[in-house]
Amino acid sequence: MYFAALLARTEDGWEASDTELDDVETLSDLADLAREASPDEDTVLVLIEQEDAWFGVVRVDGEDDPRIYVSDAAAAARSSYGEILLTDELLGRDPDDGDDLDALDLDGTEDGESDGDDESDDGDGAAGSAELVPHGPVGDAQILDDLGVTEKELRSMSADAVTEIAESLGASETLETVR
Repeated sequence: MYFAALLARTEDGWEASDTELDDVETLSDLADLAREASPDEDTVLVLIEQEDAWFGVVRVDGEDDPRIYVSDAAAAARSSYGEILLTDELLGRDPDDGDDLDALDLDGTEDGESDGDDESDDGDGAAGSAELVPHGPVGDAQILDDLGVTEKELRSMSADAVTEIAESLGASETLETVR
């Protein structure tokens, strides 16, 4: 079960809105959605959590590039919403790595023949890509420092992080209106 909300900082405090991420396919789509929540180019936080598995914070300040923090990249990688946040840049990958033909292992079995090792490796491709995603937090752990949530506090949050973040920002009542 997922929960996603937008918190927009305005002159009058924080405004919350729940959000559907079904039409969001990329980080750019998510940043555009956040910008639409604040016509005055104020700070907007996109808070996403999956029950007891991981949470993510995306911060959009006007037209600046979004800043991202994900509590557990490996857990998020198994989620369609997490995949939106786990960009190549965030994971320290070169986006061109997947297109390098020199890196392919063309050993003569590419026509559907088995080389014998694949029979015991169900889903080898998924395991190979999962190894590229680190277990634990990735991204900008100082994403909320200027809002009163330190890096140490953010890294120590777990199961109900979205509520903890909202409490730290003084926006817990506002967030509860959309939960």
